[in-house]
Amino acid sequence: MSSSRKALPLLTMLALAGCGFTPLYGGGKGQATSARLDEVAVQTIPDRTGQLLRQSLQVKLHAAGAPVTELYTLKVSYDIAQSAIGVLEDTATTRNRFVAHASWTLAPIGAPDKPLVTGEATAMDADNVIDQQYFAVSLETETVDRQLADEISAQIASQLAVWFRTHPDA
Repeated sequence: MSSSRKALPLLTMLALAGCGFTPLYGGGKGQATSARLDEVAVQTIPDRTGQLLRQSLQVKLHAAGAPVTELYTLKVSYDIAQSAIGVLEDTATTRNRFVAHASWTLAPIGAPDKPLVTGEATAMDADNVIDQQYFAVSLETETVDRQLADEISAQIASQLAVWFRTHPDA
């Protein structure tokens, strides 16, 4: 590997440091942000898809495991809409689109009627419908549900991290 290719990552890091870039989750303020995310308790979300979203949020927010001190509660409304986007002449469906939408509210524990911040997250996925046995269709739907939950939870975790980073005294 040429020396210029070896120096490129170093130059990139120096350029980012020079413009004020700092990682959201690591080092300095980033560690404080991660600690604040550990203080968020995720309320129960109804239905199986809600369970998947809650589990994914807990993994993303609680890097050190279960929170030791819960100072905030996160309430999430979550739904997935399905629509047929591939329809044959005989009205048989060949492709489904899934659009997941979550609205969330962060409030202090003990004061759910005084939200600190609210937000929304949306994700989309699709699957092909082919002549399969029931268990294969069920497995594919479960996979789509997990992928949507993971994407939505990543968006919510990022939005919360940015809020905690910009509101260090909240």
